[in-house]
Amino acid sequence: MTSPTAELTRPKLSHRQILVLMGGLMTGMLLAALDQTIVSTALPTIVGDLHGINHYSWVVTAYLLASTASTPLYGKISDLYGRRQVLLFAIITFLIGSLLAGASQSMTQLIIFRGIQGLGAGGLLTLAFTIVSDVVSPRERGRYMGLFGAVFGLSSVAGPLIGGYFAGLGENGWRWIFYINVPLAILAVIVCNHVLRMVPFHRRDHKIDWLGAVLMVVSVVSLLLALSFGGTTGWAWGSAKIIGLLAAFVVFAVAFVWTETKAAEPILPLHLFRGRTFTVANIATFILGFAMFGSIIFVPLYLQIVKGASPTESGLLMLPMMAGIIITSITTGRLISRIGRYKWFPSAAPP
Repeated sequence: MTSPTAELTRPKLSHRQILVLMGGLMTGMLLAALDQTIVSTALPTIVGDLHGINHYSWVVTAYLLASTASTPLYGKISDLYGRRQVLLFAIITFLIGSLLAGASQSMTQLIIFRGIQGLGAGGLLTLAFTIVSDVVSPRERGRYMGLFGAVFGLSSVAGPLIGGYFAGLGENGWRWIFYINVPLAILAVIVCNHVLRMVPFHRRDHKIDWLGAVLMVVSVVSLLLALSFGGTTGWAWGSAKIIGLLAAFVVFAVAFVWTETKAAEPILPLHLFRGRTFTVANIATFILGFAMFGSIIFVPLYLQIVKGASPTESGLLMLPMMAGIIITSITTGRLISRIGRYKWFPSAAPP
């Protein structure tokens, strides 16, 4: 529920001004959303050039992990220093990460630079939703959130096609899937710097839970390392290395939960899970993430290596799934705003 204070301090923008603002936010969000999918059809070519098939999934995982860990921090930092400055920092960080990723000479470099991209992407994603909440009433948000869903849908459709096209250009063609972000990032900086001047800044003091963020990242990385290397040469599932990583995951996860119960402003407020709607929605999103990102990452690998499809052909074969995402995201967003109810839509979605 929105507090009366929030309603009084919300700026009164016209529909046209909101659309201009949305255009700037969507430009920045497109950068982050596109890089979640654009590497999928190009990954078989990338790991072939950089000789790193054992680290295949980490090109995507590093990006998602960095963006996930930084997302809650950006919201509080923007409360302290302003939405515009923090959003511009996120775009520039993403731009630097893109340039470095395109110039990578090894899988290790690529994974690290993808992490830098993810740090910027975390701000692009969270601040877009935060700024909309600053200027739009809760009843009207569904309509505009549907536009954000369209951005993800567009990136889901265009990403595999663009990635497949560049990967098929020959030696080093895949590098352009990162360099293409440069003009988009520059456009996002110009547009966001202009349109965010319409949104007044009201400073809110916060304590940032740095310890919680570090513990969360270390615990998740330990688990991912164990699952990625387990069963490979020198990393048997029963080896001391894998058992040590799993033990580290458990220790740091427990420490993270304990820290969150003591922090003044935890990065993940555990009391939220007392609400049934919040808990069920997060469980559903967790399961959906397995299916969606698993498909986006590994189906192109299957199509290219097993079925012999070209990178561009594998992108085209992914279109039916991506088209479903973009159509339903726009439609449900508008219907939720019109009807005022949301529970029917995820319940009606087929498994």
